[in-house]
Amino acid sequence: MDFQLSDDQRALRSGMRDLLGAVFDRDRLRAAVERGGPLDRALWRELGAAGFFALRLPEEAGGVGLGLPEAVLLFEEAGRALLPGPLVATHLAAGLVKGAAEGEAVVTAVAADLPAAHLAEADAVLVGLPGDELSGDVPGAEVLSGEALRAFVAAARPVRSVDPLTPLHRWAGRTVPTGAPQAYSGTLRYEAALLTAAEQLGSAARTTEAAVQHAGERQQFGSPVGSFQAVKHLCADMLARTEPARAALYAAAVTGDPAEIAAAKLLADEAAVSNARDCLQIHGGMGFTWEADVHLHLKRAWLRAASWLTGAGAEELLAADLGSAGRLPRSSAAYGRPVPEAGGGG
Repeated sequence: MDFQLSDDQRALRSGMRDLLGAVFDRDRLRAAVERGGPLDRALWRELGAAGFFALRLPEEAGGVGLGLPEAVLLFEEAGRALLPGPLVATHLAAGLVKGAAEGEAVVTAVAADLPAAHLAEADAVLVGLPGDELSGDVPGAEVLSGEALRAFVAAARPVRSVDPLTPLHRWAGRTVPTGAPQAYSGTLRYEAALLTAAEQLGSAARTTEAAVQHAGERQQFGSPVGSFQAVKHLCADMLARTEPARAALYAAAVTGDPAEIAAAKLLADEAAVSNARDCLQIHGGMGFTWEADVHLHLKRAWLRAASWLTGAGAEELLAADLGSAGRLPRSSAAYGRPVPEAGGGG
């Protein structure tokens, strides 16, 4: 079997990189960091118009009709660019929440006891119900919008976020109302973990490139610092973390297998966090400054590592799979997913 990207997939990835270079280059990234404040709705609509959120919706439902492997490529580019916002949740909500597919609605998600990102500016929230995290057996979830969303946000409190582009809120325990449309199942939770891993991979690749570039340009004792053996080893280690994570991620996107997704998330989290640390080390003193972008990659990687599927959760899932107590539920996500019958309202 040939697991190389097709020409269409390469063109899709290249097109997204070009788009993000035009609408969210480094100058706009730094401006967003300095400005803070709400999410850029114009940028969100640009992504919607490009099909970022509707990529896996069937064409007859107004989507692009592609699958999870193609979505992974787009989210990898988003991770490279440090694109802010609840990208994964809005992507999952396409066809479920009105306006999500077009980028007119911002959708975030909350589950377990983790803080919620961009809660105050969300038009809808996917709220997961307690379930069997290990097997992915989640009995259901709900979509909050309108008055219910406003009450939910009012009960939450802002908490300090390590990432200046990801505001966080925590909320108190609450009784879930009945009759709400189903939002995401265990299968979609694994899809979210895979797309988050794709963002991590993009960040890992970008920090590797930044480290190599700096090592080739920075002079010390009359030679590029990249000529020193210790720096060479750091750069080689970064590449050695990135490429296995890429292989695991692309394979998991094809199979949709929960255990393979867990492995991909573990590898991508390790690559993103460790590569950002090594990139910071190679940059030396300037890597610790606010003006450098390295710290932004590290902070975002920390947040993503705690999102959807944590390291501990992934390890437990892999251990259960190796124990052969029955295969975990598989996903057909690689080939797209149908529009849910219910939940079309925002």
